[in-house]
Amino acid sequence: MMLPPFKIKSVEPISTTTREYRIKKIKEIGYNPFLLPAQDVVIDLLTDSGTGAMSDRQWAGIMLGDESYAGSVNFQHMAAAVKDIMGFPYTLPTHQGRGAEKVLDRAVVKKGQIIPGNMHFDTTKAHIEDVGGRVVDCTIDAIYNPYSTYPFKGNLYLKKLEAAIKPNPGNVAYVLITVTCNSGGGQPVSLKNIKEVSLIARKYKCKLFVDAARFAENAYFIKQREPGYQNKSIRQIVREMFSYADGCTMSAKKDAIVNMGGFIGVRDNALYRKLIPLGVLLEGFPTYGGMNGRDMEALAIGLYEGTEEEYLHYRTQQVAYLGNGLKKTGVPVVTPFGGHAIYIDAKKFLPHIKRENFPGHTLTIEFYIEGGIRTVEIGALLAGRDPDTKENIFPELELVRLAIPRRVYMKEHLDYVIECAKNIWQRRKKLKGVTFNFESPIMRHFQSTFKRLV
Repeated sequence: MMLPPFKIKSVEPISTTTREYRIKKIKEIGYNPFLLPAQDVVIDLLTDSGTGAMSDRQWAGIMLGDESYAGSVNFQHMAAAVKDIMGFPYTLPTHQGRGAEKVLDRAVVKKGQIIPGNMHFDTTKAHIEDVGGRVVDCTIDAIYNPYSTYPFKGNLYLKKLEAAIKPNPGNVAYVLITVTCNSGGGQPVSLKNIKEVSLIARKYKCKLFVDAARFAENAYFIKQREPGYQNKSIRQIVREMFSYADGCTMSAKKDAIVNMGGFIGVRDNALYRKLIPLGVLLEGFPTYGGMNGRDMEALAIGLYEGTEEEYLHYRTQQVAYLGNGLKKTGVPVVTPFGGHAIYIDAKKFLPHIKRENFPGHTLTIEFYIEGGIRTVEIGALLAGRDPDTKENIFPELELVRLAIPRRVYMKEHLDYVIECAKNIWQRRKKLKGVTFNFESPIMRHFQSTFKRLV
């Protein structure tokens, strides 16, 4: 039996609902789970971002909040934690990860420039395109096979990367490594690959940044799967991971286990000075950047807690428990299992539904109707439209993500999810797709509404 490395000190009640109520509710809000009131959700697996349970130490730290506009002591603690764990001497706080992306991209991306990387996530892609940049996907081919068991499917394909950079290195704003690779199933990147990508970036004098939202989970997979790292501590692996990068953006709402917060960490003072004015304009003064002092204190503590090996072992095993349970029922899931979520292969689950009718999103609707479970599509709906042709983008993968909040749900909750998934699987052939009722022009999966096909 897996022993949770924590005990419960405070609880929040869950309200159950009837199937008839859920059918009525999902119809009223236009068949988009993002638009559901949280009180109408029984088990919320929409995201692991900002949904974790903070520890007693973090809550105690909140009481030490220094809410000074400038020079907060909590910022000093946060910056010291970033330097200690990641090795970056300069930290610019932001209200969350997309705030960090916005500041960085406004500062360094020029119109027409490219940002090669491994399956850029939706907000990352949106911010790059908002300033006129273009993403170039250089992920290895294994990530497009949901059932490949390659241990580091988040790796960048070095030949693709160099082919993207070599014709015009000056047109590369920066190279981006996302750890773990969320859009591809929460798949990790090996340290060997990080080092090799760094060598290519240095060769062409390109900056290398890391999207560090789930860096600790990535480090745990390196320790478990990559030869030569079994005797290294998580924090030793983390320091080596970031030693090859010029900087990082981080949504601290993931591996720092806070409800709000983020930052940019950089190595170069000149770049830091370039980021500061935009940080002031878009986020706030450089020693708070959209966060309260108490939030920065919780973040500093969370960076240490999120890199504890015992916690990471439980975290990844809890995800694997859900994955194995779904597999036993016949539900097709992406392997190997990631560190924060299980991804269902919606194309295989609902092969009779056309891509333009969004099989992944259709499945998210059924999860809510079946058991009040909120999930999210990572597929054609999220991919949006080509910025030039305006045509739908149909990515190779059509997934539904079941993201597990940190330190929130127990085994019984996951057993309930498995049972609901089994019920949907048994009636899958009766399901039909959806069409737009309203299509939001930006990041359409958040606000669009739909009609069900009959």
